[in-house]
Amino acid sequence: MAWQRPDQRLATNIRPLHFQTDFTAFSVSSVLTHCDNTKVLCTVSIQPNVPKFLIGTGKGWLTAEYRMLPGATPERQEREFMKLSGRTQEIQRLIGRSLRATLDLRLLGERTIIIDADVLQADAGTRTTAITGGYVALALAIKKMLKQGELLESPLRQSVAAISVGQIEGELFLDLNYVEDSQAEVDFNVVMTGDLELVEVQGTGELGTFSRQQLNKILDLAESGIKQILVAQTEVIENF
Repeated sequence: MAWQRPDQRLATNIRPLHFQTDFTAFSVSSVLTHCDNTKVLCTVSIQPNVPKFLIGTGKGWLTAEYRMLPGATPERQEREFMKLSGRTQEIQRLIGRSLRATLDLRLLGERTIIIDADVLQADAGTRTTAITGGYVALALAIKKMLKQGELLESPLRQSVAAISVGQIEGELFLDLNYVEDSQAEVDFNVVMTGDLELVEVQGTGELGTFSRQQLNKILDLAESGIKQILVAQTEVIENF
């Protein structure tokens, strides 16, 4: 019997996606991204300095921090303080790489943008939701800086979004929730720019293997989901 999605979505459909802008008052910008039951708050802060390796170059920098709040899952998560788990470090580096791909750092000047991604509720896809929402928060922050005259030209060169694809009982499904993610034989996270160029592909055979032909199908399905997300991102940014 073929796998039946818990929410009855088609295999090619993403989860309901919604961006709640200006969710907090004191950040340069803040966006609470609802990817159905996964909710990630992305806030943007800007510091008037750069890491040592960039001092004097005229270039800016972007970095990201990612945390899962204690109540984000049914079983309480311990807070991470001085020592971050390998998973947390890997995810925040992924978010940083993905969002830096959108910028011309020379036009940012010697300032650092910090994206804080805090998972309020997790139903799988927290890293992809953080990238997708983080881009919206970044774009809104740049929009504000241009309006206030802090930047003369936008350093944003392209958009970015991310999506998961999984194989369950031999069939590919887009944008997995937790129930699906826990059953996936093959699990991928794909990050693409608005030009549909790849930033990163993370994939593994959890309970099986996959062929080169299957990989091509996974990337095609991911691209179809990224296109849906890009439309949603553009709408909220243009109407802000």
